Amino acid sequence: MLSSPFAGELAGTLVLILLGNGVVANVILKQTKGEGSGWIVIATGWAVAVIMGVFTANAFGSADAHINPAVSLAFGVLEGDLGKLPVYIPAQITGAFLGAVLVWIFYRPHFDVTADPATKLACFSTGPAIRSVSSNLASEVIGTVLLLVVIAAIGKAGSAPGAGPVPTGLGPYLVGMLVWGIGLSLGGTTGYAINPARDLGPRLAYTVLPISGKGDPDWAYGWIPVAGPLAGALIAAGVISLFL
Repeated sequence: MLSSPFAGELAGTLVLILLGNGVVANVILKQTKGEGSGWIVIATGWAVAVIMGVFTANAFGSADAHINPAVSLAFGVLEGDLGKLPVYIPAQITGAFLGAVLVWIFYRPHFDVTADPATKLACFSTGPAIRSVSSNLASEVIGTVLLLVVIAAIGKAGSAPGAGPVPTGLGPYLVGMLVWGIGLSLGGTTGYAINPARDLGPRLAYTVLPISGKGDPDWAYGWIPVAGPLAGALIAAGVISLFL
């Protein structure tokens, strides 16, 4: 069998991006069946993408199923072992890149009939509703801290006084609901990357793919959805170690 932690993180992140960026493309590109269906559809699609990405990562050999460098960093710090990062993070970025390529292949005719370059970029990477470095960075940091602290809380829920254990297999669904909530409540400022691979891999794909009528990949903003979640991961690790 070819399953391994690297294969698991790559496959899981690929599924995450194929379904997550796929729902964005379905909603905002021209002449799709889902054109104009709105933010709730996008947030719901991303929640499902997370759930299916986690199950895929597990099946392909990653017991951790992080599919997010910020998750890998936070739990590496908490465990005092960063040895998984050189395996997980390249796999996650590669999977995100390949997932974005598949979205382009799948929706290629719709990219061709969509005139606005910014809309095409939005099918790959995140961007700010109002451009402000400090506010955009804060959004990504806060969203990532919330993601990681609540993931840890879900893991500890069974040990809380008077609480029963979280049933085996329910965790991915709860994390999906968490991401759904983050998208609905906190996604309106930057598009809630909260995952460096989710933005970096697809932005790289957008940069190199021969997409008709594409514009600038906006690397001037691209550092924020990478640095923000990584900073949030370190803050979350501190909070989790103190309280959980």
